[in-house]
Amino acid sequence: MGDKTIKKQILHCSLFLLGCFGLLFCYLLYIDFIQGPELNANPLNRRGAALDMVRGSILDVHGEKLAYSDAPGQRSYPYGAAMAPVTGYVGETLGSAGLESTLGDELSGQSRQLRGMGPIGQLLQADRGNDIKLTVDARLQQLAYDALGEYRGAVVVLDANTGAVLALVSKPAVDPSVVEAQWSELSNRQDSPLLNRAAQGLYPPGSTIKAMMADAALDEKVTDLNETFNCTGKLQIGNEYIEESHGAVHGKVNLKEALTHSCNFTFGTLAMRMGSSGLQDAFQRFGFADTFQGEIQETASHLPDFGKLEQGDIAQLGLGQSSLLVTPLRMAMLAQAFANGGKMMVPYMVDAVISPQGLCIRKGEPAQWREVTTSQRAALINSYMENVVENGTGGAAAVSGIKVRGKTGTAENSAGADHGWFIGSAELPGRTIAFGIIVENSGGGGSTAAPIARRIIQDLMNR
Repeated sequence: MGDKTIKKQILHCSLFLLGCFGLLFCYLLYIDFIQGPELNANPLNRRGAALDMVRGSILDVHGEKLAYSDAPGQRSYPYGAAMAPVTGYVGETLGSAGLESTLGDELSGQSRQLRGMGPIGQLLQADRGNDIKLTVDARLQQLAYDALGEYRGAVVVLDANTGAVLALVSKPAVDPSVVEAQWSELSNRQDSPLLNRAAQGLYPPGSTIKAMMADAALDEKVTDLNETFNCTGKLQIGNEYIEESHGAVHGKVNLKEALTHSCNFTFGTLAMRMGSSGLQDAFQRFGFADTFQGEIQETASHLPDFGKLEQGDIAQLGLGQSSLLVTPLRMAMLAQAFANGGKMMVPYMVDAVISPQGLCIRKGEPAQWREVTTSQRAALINSYMENVVENGTGGAAAVSGIKVRGKTGTAENSAGADHGWFIGSAELPGRTIAFGIIVENSGGGGSTAAPIARRIIQDLMNR
């Protein structure tokens, strides 16, 4: 074959490819300018459907609107900052957070069931997203938010038997409707208003962890119900001392009395007896080493490196200090487990997903996460926590005629004044609630956090 023949074939091939590219370019122009409007209006066009979709509402347990849309791209939040940790926010440029993010498919009508049906599912899709009914009580949420006053902090209230979230409060917070417009300012504020302190804020639990330590000490058999500890007001560890709060000297106390009066001497002693391996087993048994799967995105607890703990750190860990950091949600779960016979439930907020036609697409169901202790020991620790409220540091949470159990805590804070804690539970007519409350930089939990628990209990009693 000669050179002229080869060059001729190359030319023909080049012209053919050039013609194909020309046809493709013309077809793209045709689709864009001629067929574009028709394709954009086609009901199978997911992008067009999403832009035209009216987002579904988020409702509280009584049907109160927490977030709703009257038109595509528009979103209103009637409870503003008070409900922000629950609803989260949705924006055009920032994306979304909270339930607006985790339930985004349901709220925009893009359910798994419809997606699984392909084009047929898209044709069946309504022009409005699904509504989400929550377990959260808007009135209780607002009350807890207001009860924090000018303090920063968090309040978590759970149904102790099911794990349903009744309130999930973080303060300070921001009205979700202004987050996108004020993002630059809000993200640089030192008080972190965009942080969901209830589920993502990490704090030393302070003396609230002593309820778990009492259970762990009995489980590890390093003490029993008959032992008496002689509290002299301070616990010596080498050349250093751990002192009691306010210089208290508790004298001879058993385990129940030690928890009632939050005796550092007793719980520091018990922690050293259990040692790093015993403490590690306890934290693993109560779930602090793991995270749960659900609608709530919780920050994992920060546990110390148990293999490297010195005696002083071990004793401090028994008081809820050292390098231990937990969320208020996790401490509410601890109280919930003791109130629920040792069974720790997965916290959940979705009661039902409801279609635009009023059909229940999905129902929220309680789920047990793990059994952290025996029912007998849970009842025992519960009785000790009841004594904390009746005769100890938690008296400010007492409500006449109601069994209230609790544990106060004062968490040391290197950046400022101590944080005040109160965790516990209450037996109300028809149900039992559990709670975890932290008031930042407020001092003792008995004077600042426990009264918030009392207001919550009183509000639920008077419904």
